[in-house]
Amino acid sequence: MKIRAAVCRAFGAPLEIETLDLRAPVGREVEVALGAVAICHSDIMLADGSWGGTLPAVYGHEAAGRITALGPEVRGLARGDKVLVTLVRACGRCASCSGGHPVGCVGKHAQESPLTDASGAPVVHGLDTGGFAERALVDESQVAKIPEAVPMDAASLMSCGVITGVGAVVNDARLRPGEDAVVIGAGGVGLNAVQGARIAGARRIVAVDMNEGKLAAARDFGATHGVLAAPGDPVAAVRDILGKGAEAVFVTVGAAGAYAAAEAYLSPRGRLVAVGMTPGGTEATYQPAEFVYAGHRILGSRMGDVVLSRDIPWLADLYLQGRLKLDELISARWPLEKINAAIADTRAGAARRNVIVFDEAPER
Repeated sequence: MKIRAAVCRAFGAPLEIETLDLRAPVGREVEVALGAVAICHSDIMLADGSWGGTLPAVYGHEAAGRITALGPEVRGLARGDKVLVTLVRACGRCASCSGGHPVGCVGKHAQESPLTDASGAPVVHGLDTGGFAERALVDESQVAKIPEAVPMDAASLMSCGVITGVGAVVNDARLRPGEDAVVIGAGGVGLNAVQGARIAGARRIVAVDMNEGKLAAARDFGATHGVLAAPGDPVAAVRDILGKGAEAVFVTVGAAGAYAAAEAYLSPRGRLVAVGMTPGGTEATYQPAEFVYAGHRILGSRMGDVVLSRDIPWLADLYLQGRLKLDELISARWPLEKINAAIADTRAGAARRNVIVFDEAPER
């Protein structure tokens, strides 16, 4: 099948809109005609070469659409189902999957890319998704049904940014009602950590950011206080607000300085939750004795430790009940042809989430 896609052929260069061939699904694979795909900072870092990789490639992993074809081994899904598409591919049988942590799956096999270009050469299927395209071909474990009442653009956000932020609070930190939370960074993921803390029943939620506008947005999403990271002493300001440290601190930006400062916000036995992805080679230093003496813990949070079949129905219900903000996360909607402008706007730092939207395609 011929599809249009935004192809990365050189790290740091604009993506190129090309016509590619997408093969038919086999085995457990599902073909999805995409209605929307959001631009995540991880996609930008991949296209910049921050983590290396092989080119050419199609990135994009935060998507939603409608199933148009199924491999013969797929169960529980049907053509026409409205689904979100994620990068979380899981075998369902390894120790991690069996223990309820499919994000850490160790049993999945490498997938041969289903994409080829006009010359017949393979194109890398970025993050097992290749979502910057009209259609995606993914494993059945990477999709979750969503209610018809949830719009495609809003649904796409649940595929990464929302589950990452909310999941970091609920699944990884296991924030309890009455605990205090500090969220460092009030971008797209940070706002979702803020509303995750609100949903979890946090007593006070303090957002820390360099931008006053982002702090105002954090208050709209549930932050009780906002503190500028500079100038001044943000740690002292937060401790003055709380009267102590916070039980949980979430670093949602990929900056070494944010990680280096995060421990100072913690109360005794507090949890430092690492969410923001940094470029390869980035380091932050700590004194181990400080962690030992205070009983602090560092938790890595990848994709919010999401379990799609458990978390997506819950998040969709919260959205339909007006308790989870999704529409408010969308800064702008763009056609595929304008993806480079959308990426540039995202780089500028003000956007919460830019979303590429497609006309809904007919079934195969």
